[in-house]
Amino acid sequence: MNELLQTIWSWTTYLERPNVVLQLLVVTLPLLAAWLLGRRRQRRWLPLLVLGPIGLGMALMALNGEPIGLSLVLTGLGLGWWGINLLHVLLQPVIAPRSLERLETRLVRPAYVVFSVVVLIGLVANLQDLAVIPVVEWFGTPVNLGDLTVACLSVYLLVIGSGPPADGLAWLVQETVGIDDGSRRALALMIRYVVVGLGILWALDHVGFNPTAILAIAGGLSVGLGFGIKEVFSNFISGLWLLFEGSVRPGEVLFIDGDPCEVRSLGLRAAVLWRDRDNAELVIPNQTFFTMTTTTYTGSDRMRRSQVLVGAAYRHSPDAVVALLEQTALATPRVLHHPAPKGLVLSYGESSVQYALRFWIENPMDNVSICSEVNQAIWKAFAEHGIEIPYPQRVLHQA
Repeated sequence: MNELLQTIWSWTTYLERPNVVLQLLVVTLPLLAAWLLGRRRQRRWLPLLVLGPIGLGMALMALNGEPIGLSLVLTGLGLGWWGINLLHVLLQPVIAPRSLERLETRLVRPAYVVFSVVVLIGLVANLQDLAVIPVVEWFGTPVNLGDLTVACLSVYLLVIGSGPPADGLAWLVQETVGIDDGSRRALALMIRYVVVGLGILWALDHVGFNPTAILAIAGGLSVGLGFGIKEVFSNFISGLWLLFEGSVRPGEVLFIDGDPCEVRSLGLRAAVLWRDRDNAELVIPNQTFFTMTTTTYTGSDRMRRSQVLVGAAYRHSPDAVVALLEQTALATPRVLHHPAPKGLVLSYGESSVQYALRFWIENPMDNVSICSEVNQAIWKAFAEHGIEIPYPQRVLHQA
């Protein structure tokens, strides 16, 4: 580590050269001004306006016999960063906004930053000599900077970039075998776990970890499981068990706190559920599903029976009201015809006969909106057929 710090400190002498400082000013000042103005006005083409001052500055330095290699490199890196914005615009019609943002912020821009750092370091140092500098010693095994960097970058790329290939492979299995969407998402997640796990083992082997060191770490983790990270490990194992069992998978609809919620993702620690009524995401630890009773609407299929209640006056025939309710439900677009809707006489109230209309829907997440449509259709049907929906009335007699 001391050798690495001394090497980095030696780079400062490169920055003390007058021609290096001049090149930095010629390039960075116009780019900084373009970045500030672009953030204020949201004009992505603004960096093009600074190419003139940068080109003029480099031309003057070249006429005076000054080197401009650093200026060319910095200008190219700045244009490459601006080109990522153009790539974002081109991919917007193809990739969903959330996926595109995740791809850009977690993969494309970090990769470009690493590439830029490597290019700049290559101007002041020999990368091959730098890679063999030892930086740390683990369990008696020295690890140099090159191996450690490659191992860390490989694991990061596997964690971030294994999603699309895993999804593609799971889709191929779905098309071949015929599994449902929930099983496809679960398979994609398990493929990612396996790939990332193998990548971590490869990274440990790449930096020189021996089996004895791995066993020592496992022993330390086993002690830690009994103290600080027991809950984390429990949630991880619970997530894997839920995937294999199939009770909680991405795409499933669960009944949580009185609301239907769709499982968006099942992570290492917690499951993310989406609640439709307020567009909220619930983060629930995986082990919670083993300690509480959870109602699922998609265990065997996605059909759900729903119900609306209505009252009608006593003077109307119950047979006519029940028939009208069932007919109204059948005329509502998103109500299923099979199983057929069923009208029921529930009770005799003080001012009305209480009826229930039970019907089946295809998507549990649409229950509230479909119930609203059915209630509106009942209101119109009762008005057309002269059926009264009474309300309680009281007559006060003054003594």
